[in-house]
Amino acid sequence: MSRKNKVAIVSCSNAQKVGSEECTQLKEIFEGFGMEAIFSKYIFERYSVYGGSAEEKAAELNEFFGDENIKSIFDISGGDIANEVLPYLDFELVSKSKAEFFGHSDLSTVINAIYTKSHKSSSLYQVRNLLYYPHKISDFKDSIVEDGYDLYNFKYEFIQGGRLEGVVVGGNLRCFLKLAGTEYFPDTKGKILLIESFSGGVSKIATCLAQLSQLGVFKNINGIILGTFTEMEKKDYRPSVMEILSKYVGSDMPICKTMEIGHGDSKAIKIGEKIILGE
Repeated sequence: MSRKNKVAIVSCSNAQKVGSEECTQLKEIFEGFGMEAIFSKYIFERYSVYGGSAEEKAAELNEFFGDENIKSIFDISGGDIANEVLPYLDFELVSKSKAEFFGHSDLSTVINAIYTKSHKSSSLYQVRNLLYYPHKISDFKDSIVEDGYDLYNFKYEFIQGGRLEGVVVGGNLRCFLKLAGTEYFPDTKGKILLIESFSGGVSKIATCLAQLSQLGVFKNINGIILGTFTEMEKKDYRPSVMEILSKYVGSDMPICKTMEIGHGDSKAIKIGEKIILGE
């Protein structure tokens, strides 16, 4: 098969439960697209949350990035341990690769590290969404198989200002902050910060936003995209995310809100690529 028809499926974070049929289901979906899916040897649990060591998972990921026949690499994992692979990734190889990396949640660590170390964009997106939200399959096919952009066209509205322009960094709030103080944390000057969260009430969101402030992030970014904050919004906690955030940013900071980026029925966004929203 040509490069256009091959993808790799990996798991850099917590391993999948043995017996899960999701890999088989994904294989069938890709075959329906006329694409071949190559699966990692380290997807399923072998010991606790591990399907393989950090070195093993990173070495295999490097191989996939180095394989010119692979167009896209989809990480299907989530959890807590994706940042273990970072010291073992060959970022020079990644920078030269034509393969694009996809992942979300804990993979915010890998995605932002790829941008920081290789100046290459990746997509914040969970391919397992195709199993849970089949109405999005047409968007996925348009963007991944046919090189369109439907998967990345998300609805938004401005809370403050009316225009955002800059390279996007960030992702899951808690996981993005794992990179703080490391060589993998991106330069946020002039960037657009995307943040979203699945779990976390007021105290957890407040402490993460305080840390971003103490890192100086809010002083040098060009704007903010707020994705979904699942627990906060589902339970209608107060103060809201915006109320907490307002302690750290002024009224002149452009901020927009989308319900289509985050956990759940989500579209995709490219981390490490310029975006323009608004007029």
